[in-house]
Amino acid sequence: MPSPHDAFVRVRGAREHNLKGVDVDIPRDVVAVFTGVSGSGKSSLAFGTIYAEAQRRYFESVAPYARRLIHQVGAPKVGEITGLPPAVSLQQRRSSPTSRSSVGTVTNLSNSLRMLFSRAGEYPPGADRLDSDAFSPNTAAGACPECHGLGEVHRTTEELLVPDPSLSIREGAIAAWPGAWQGKNLRDILDTLGYDVDVPWRDLPAAQREWILFTDEQPVVTVHPVREAHRIQRPYQGTYMSARRYVMKTFSDSKSATLRAKAERFLASAPCPACGGSRLRPEALAVTYAGRTIAELAALPLTELAGVLDGASGTARVLTDDLAARIAPVVELGLGYLSLDRATPTLSAGELQRLRLATQLRSGLFGVVYVLDEPSAGLHPADTEALLTVLERLKGAGNSVFVVEHHLDVVRAADWLVDVGPRAGEHGGRVLHSGPVADLASVAESATARFLFDRSPAPVREVRTPRGRLKVGPVTRHNLRGVTAEFPLGVFTAVTGVSGSGKSTLIGEITQELEGVGRLVAVDQRPIGRTPRSNLATYTGLFDVVRKVFAGTGTARERGYGVGRFSFNVAGGRCETCQGEGFVSVELLFLPTSYAPCPDCGGARYNPETLEVTHRGLSIAQVLDLSVEAAAEFFAGTPAVARSLTTLLDVGLGYLRLGQPATELSGGEAQRIKLASELQRVRRAHTLYLLDEPTSGLHPADVEVLLRQLHGLVDAGHTVVVVEHDMSVVAGADWVIDLGPGGGDEGGRIVAAGTPAEVAGARDSVTAPYLARASARGR
Repeated sequence: MPSPHDAFVRVRGAREHNLKGVDVDIPRDVVAVFTGVSGSGKSSLAFGTIYAEAQRRYFESVAPYARRLIHQVGAPKVGEITGLPPAVSLQQRRSSPTSRSSVGTVTNLSNSLRMLFSRAGEYPPGADRLDSDAFSPNTAAGACPECHGLGEVHRTTEELLVPDPSLSIREGAIAAWPGAWQGKNLRDILDTLGYDVDVPWRDLPAAQREWILFTDEQPVVTVHPVREAHRIQRPYQGTYMSARRYVMKTFSDSKSATLRAKAERFLASAPCPACGGSRLRPEALAVTYAGRTIAELAALPLTELAGVLDGASGTARVLTDDLAARIAPVVELGLGYLSLDRATPTLSAGELQRLRLATQLRSGLFGVVYVLDEPSAGLHPADTEALLTVLERLKGAGNSVFVVEHHLDVVRAADWLVDVGPRAGEHGGRVLHSGPVADLASVAESATARFLFDRSPAPVREVRTPRGRLKVGPVTRHNLRGVTAEFPLGVFTAVTGVSGSGKSTLIGEITQELEGVGRLVAVDQRPIGRTPRSNLATYTGLFDVVRKVFAGTGTARERGYGVGRFSFNVAGGRCETCQGEGFVSVELLFLPTSYAPCPDCGGARYNPETLEVTHRGLSIAQVLDLSVEAAAEFFAGTPAVARSLTTLLDVGLGYLRLGQPATELSGGEAQRIKLASELQRVRRAHTLYLLDEPTSGLHPADVEVLLRQLHGLVDAGHTVVVVEHDMSVVAGADWVIDLGPGGGDEGGRIVAAGTPAEVAGARDSVTAPYLARASARGR
């Protein structure tokens, strides 16, 4: 029995996901890194087991009523864990933050600044003291009433609503109107009201055009539709809505992202005339500190803001000291160029991750386990050095730091290494090594060891010759100011630079319309679906072919089963008890919602009649349960299925199950599935592939597999452009465009462009020394 002072977290019998009854001991008060190829089970061990168990124990101590208000994770499949302190998780969030989220709200710095203005601000004579909420654009007390605290207003114009005035209303002059019946309804109402819907728009009197587009009136008239021979249409009461009113209503109320995006095309944004874009009420803007309003201070880079706060006295001193202490870790992590009002959606993944880390540094927690999910994702090698300092500081404050990581510099800096593998899925799930980093060298099975200790020189690769150039710019957006870039065609180009230097902004300007692009395919890490109904097979189109195979069997033809019978998303062949989900949820009030296999289908998702149809001895449910690797053997004689499966194997996803829900896939896996879907198409015309950090979240062994595919696309005559921080990838590119030299206002220009060898020698480039090192050693 371990003593109460046991210095290890001891895990016994972990069976979460693909873990095979894992036993492992990990010391506390160290930086322990969990490595292994994608899908090996390292996240299942660190997050699904250790963190989940710490959370479960915490919830046990929370009052039952409070438990109902917190999202609870279920109990992990593990025999026992001893020596486990409370845990804090810093996972990668791939959610879309709103425009109201900012650097100030993420770091809680906004709260402190608002308190400073409320308690120590300089008020106009006779003005009442305001509560801190009155200085927030996100509260009713503080938000500008004109723009509701957004800082900008959406307006529309005749030019936006009617792009082609030579058309008549019947021909669709009002492009902003909806299509189908609703658009015809509005046109018929105008006709009934006496407007000429058959003359060109420009020939209508100005007053009529103004009323049709912008009126707030909503007259109700009886419409007598034109009778059509094949159907009877009765008169009805129709309500008119102007084009502006329709666009504004759709933009603000519609739950459909597609409809909102369409409406946005007919709107122009402008700073709010009432608050000048500051987002606040006049009463809040009348209060100053050091001669500036809260909006002016929130717009300063954090390094400048710290300077303004210096030298306060009295009550203000207590508040400014607190603010300065909160700003310090953000600056230490290289983010001093950010301002508090910088909107979160404009931040790179690396910037957002470091802001969260800075907040934890300030929290002063002691004796906890921090479980971090690839904190180096989206970080330039220069930023990774700052990250290592932060991890050491968290450890130095008396905490344990457990990190799931692929970045070799982070792995090398660890005190303890847990390597999971040897491969992915059912071929992984074992702990190959748990101990000091150097001892991994003797573990022959480890894929990590090959990359961690191999110092052989890089193979010499001939740089390809471009067959043309694509000019982008001049671009003025975010921190880019009139930047023009040239991307060579028919080669592999890497765009580099520190976090926040403008890389994603620059490649975002590459569109289908640019001369020389041809077909454009952007492959990002967004999820392939947001519900368990979306899975690997449905996304790739593979499931359509599999269902046709089952519908073509003798049993299915005898019974008259069509392709739809084999879908679990529609009534007919699916199990109606669970609606084709395969599980039912059980609400347990004070305990986490429990998910149990469906009592009728046992998790198969289909009804018994559908499951009686088999192909080569397997039912449709059993086929969905096959791994890609096993399915490739099973469908070897079915070319249409085999092609899809081969491309998934080629990008290293052989371990995933065909029916694996989209919600269980990582960003890296989602990106490779999208790439596989693209690779299975029969390509003829030139295509430009755009990838934003394709190696993020990938083990070096998986990066090798991915690069083989990307270089194969270039060899087939296509163009590949990647935003990349992995210097081994950049060293193998044909052309490099390096942005910088810093982030934010200190970046936004092209520092160097050329072959990897040329950029490695660039004097002003932060990337150059890291690229030179990678080129010399090959990884």
